[in-house]
Amino acid sequence: MRILIIGCGDICLRVAGLERSAGHVVTGLVRTDVSAHRLRAEGIEALTRDLDNPSSLANLPVKDALVYYFSPPPGQGITDPRMEAFVAVLHASALPARVILISTTGVYGDCAGEWVTEDRPPNPKAGRAIRRLAAENALRRWSEKNSVPIVILRVPGIYGPDRLPEERLRAGEPVLREEESPYSNRIHANDLAQICVIAGHHAQPGVLYNVSDGHPTTMTDYFFRVADALGIPRPPTISLEQARQQLGEGMLSYLADSKRIDNRRLLTELQVKLEYPDLASGLRACGKVQVEIFADCGLNLRSGN
Repeated sequence: MRILIIGCGDICLRVAGLERSAGHVVTGLVRTDVSAHRLRAEGIEALTRDLDNPSSLANLPVKDALVYYFSPPPGQGITDPRMEAFVAVLHASALPARVILISTTGVYGDCAGEWVTEDRPPNPKAGRAIRRLAAENALRRWSEKNSVPIVILRVPGIYGPDRLPEERLRAGEPVLREEESPYSNRIHANDLAQICVIAGHHAQPGVLYNVSDGHPTTMTDYFFRVADALGIPRPPTISLEQARQQLGEGMLSYLADSKRIDNRRLLTELQVKLEYPDLASGLRACGKVQVEIFADCGLNLRSGN
């Protein structure tokens, strides 16, 4: 099977490694020659295109392909013109076999710390979450019109090698006091990669999955435990009122959302066996942040199907 990955960052490389190990040909869509060279060095075919330039998207190799769409929306607005441009060039004579979309659990908005299943209606407040929901809806409309199966994965914070907030912690930036800190959710990058591949090959079409390790903690607890794992001092704590004066708009938008993500559908329907089912096991495996991808955190695809 041909695999096309759109949005070729860290998760792309992990998914590509799994797919290539299964004997599949993987192509990554990138914007620059530098990115193309990086993919080819990993044994991945590279196609230079730009989702912000729809005229460059003609003749994508999508026919009968499994497409992983990992590209984020632009940083402003309330729609996702990149997703709209992508689906607009997919003609009836050359449709993909399936599309897997990474979205965000941020589309649920603030849930006041409640447990959230896939049945909860989305209610995004932050601009980034509004744009992600727009991408979901655009893909759904296209899927219904063209009868192409899709799977949407709503993903929280991703951590793993080179994905820990070391710079922020070493700078001594403050965090909220524990008693005022919202719940946050996370998934190890390797587990997300295996979930993407399982969804690509085994999930029922049209299904939405919450992706998380199922063990939410407060955001402050997360920063404390990462600092401990890195062997650096824990950050200072401040009140919510102080945070509103000191922290940037982006961080404040995260602090405004508190939810606990229920991952039971993921575990039962896809029979996913998480390699890192909680933060403690994930941090032990990753060790120091300056670790090469795949060095300490070996990928293991176990679908149970």
